[in-house]
Amino acid sequence: MVVAARRAQDGFVATFGRRPEVVADAPGRVNLIGEHVDYLGGPVLPVPLHLRTAVALARRDDDRVVLRSVQAEQTWQGTSRDLRPGTLQGWAAYVGGVLWALAEDGWEVPGLDVLVDGDVPLGAGLSSSAAVECATAVAVAGLLGVGLTDPVRRRLIAACVRAERDVAGAPTGGMDQTVALLAAPGSALLIDFGTDPPRTQEVPLALADAGLALLVTDTGVRHRLADGAYAARRREAEAAAAALGVDLLASATPDAVAALADPINRRRARHAVTEVARVRDVVAALRDRDWVAVGDALAASHRSLRDDYQVSCPELDVAVDASQEAGALGARMTGGGFGGSTVALVATDRLPVVARAIEDAYAARGWGTPRHHRIGPGSPARLVD
Repeated sequence: MVVAARRAQDGFVATFGRRPEVVADAPGRVNLIGEHVDYLGGPVLPVPLHLRTAVALARRDDDRVVLRSVQAEQTWQGTSRDLRPGTLQGWAAYVGGVLWALAEDGWEVPGLDVLVDGDVPLGAGLSSSAAVECATAVAVAGLLGVGLTDPVRRRLIAACVRAERDVAGAPTGGMDQTVALLAAPGSALLIDFGTDPPRTQEVPLALADAGLALLVTDTGVRHRLADGAYAARRREAEAAAAALGVDLLASATPDAVAALADPINRRRARHAVTEVARVRDVVAALRDRDWVAVGDALAASHRSLRDDYQVSCPELDVAVDASQEAGALGARMTGGGFGGSTVALVATDRLPVVARAIEDAYAARGWGTPRHHRIGPGSPARLVD
């Protein structure tokens, strides 16, 4: 049993005085390229992480639901009828929201005791929210004896996305839940949100063969995707799509975008169309093992997110610049932005040098020491024996 799942099992026993019936876990993710285009109808290329969040649960004899998390002091308690939009806040919205969404989809969700524990950093741009959602959904499926076939996993994705949008209030696009439930070990997952349902394709990563690794740096600056800034970008992107006369901003042409009169519309749309092109370039470069091209695309993506979509922050910019100055092939912010993490493509023997360069740049500005993760591709959400 992996570390987070073992802790969740032991924590459940300590909290509720009995063993859980089911334990499931799900990975966080780092988005290699394709930021802020999932909800605009574009392709994305996330990678599941080895960092995971686990959920342990068991049925109750009544209709009550008790939600506990090792990472939070608050306990949520209520009945299954209380699981609905407007009654859940904070971390409990992501767990209880999934229970609500599954019930709305026809699943017979009983009264439950639930405990959450995990290694995915909260608010770091590594999708801790989708990890707990998907672990919860898989645990319920396991409790009810429903096999995790591809159609079932896709049904669980829809429930997790609905929980995040309708209960947690974060207008995300579905990338995080899709990679957490459908990714293959050792691969990135190309997800095309220009189709309904989104098409998915495994893209093998051969980083170790090339002597390379992904270095994720958690800046320590915390964000909340449910706050106003993220939603504002979505509204601005929708306004740009309306100005262009397209349903999905990612489908616009560069010439049409360049002709937009409003500078905000033009910036938001320019990020969308150029980021779509970068995703396709990176997929081709990975197949050709053209690592320089991959690095160049990461750097260009960050400039676009910083200047056109305007979702970066000084801590992210400094980490990216320091990474590249220390020899990374490329680096960019990853996740929703306004804080969180960066991802850099680095030669394995340069990892300590790059990490130290970022730390030195932070120290020179009087900032706290960032936390680094050398990322190994993980596996999808699963039941844990």
